[in-house]
Amino acid sequence: MKGLWRWLALALLAFLALQLFFVLRIALMARINPESTSFQRSALWAQWRGDAPVHWRQHWVPYAQISAHLKRAVIASEDDGFTQHDGVQWSAIERAWERNASARARIERAEQRHPNRPMRPVRLRGGSTITQQLAKNLLLSGERTLARKGQELVLAYALEWLLSKQRILEIYLNNVEWGDGIWGAEAAARHYWHKSASELNAYEAARLAVMLPAPRRFEKTPNSAYLAGRTRTILGRMPSAQLP
Repeated sequence: MKGLWRWLALALLAFLALQLFFVLRIALMARINPESTSFQRSALWAQWRGDAPVHWRQHWVPYAQISAHLKRAVIASEDDGFTQHDGVQWSAIERAWERNASARARIERAEQRHPNRPMRPVRLRGGSTITQQLAKNLLLSGERTLARKGQELVLAYALEWLLSKQRILEIYLNNVEWGDGIWGAEAAARHYWHKSASELNAYEAARLAVMLPAPRRFEKTPNSAYLAGRTRTILGRMPSAQLP
């Protein structure tokens, strides 16, 4: 039993040390821009391992140099309660779990009725806030496990505690993926609209915001009916989006 308790104590100490490491890194981000995120490093490694040439576009711009249209569009599209919540919206997570369970049940019923027909994969929804997305992309792996989700929630609260809403949105917009090798608002604005992030109008901003759930896929289907319809929806929501 002594050996078991010793291992449990060591595991607890390792867990606490990891949390302290994460907290210190987040605290530094109040003043220092992160050079890269865990998600970006994973994407770059995948490019190095592939046959295609490595390409990377990113240019950090301060919060004030990002169009207010883009800030409103991203909030309207990804997290309309961004300025009110404390990092996590439990109601959104609950709704996402319910939708995922319903989608899985529909697929199972369809498989029972048509066992030989190939089924489209279930598209799972996460219900994550902008803060949760930033926590995951900054410091965590892309695996989908309960342990990683739990760590994401802890880091989301740490981000909200140590950084301002404006700083969280600034880091998010400068590091989020907008296509294969395209990182951040400035690179996306120049790649898709041939202008700086500060010059984006409402339509251009909405069009970029709707790509965020699956930027690599939407990069290949720029004229899809879904993107056009979703852009109109976000344009209608943007005036009510609150900026930090």
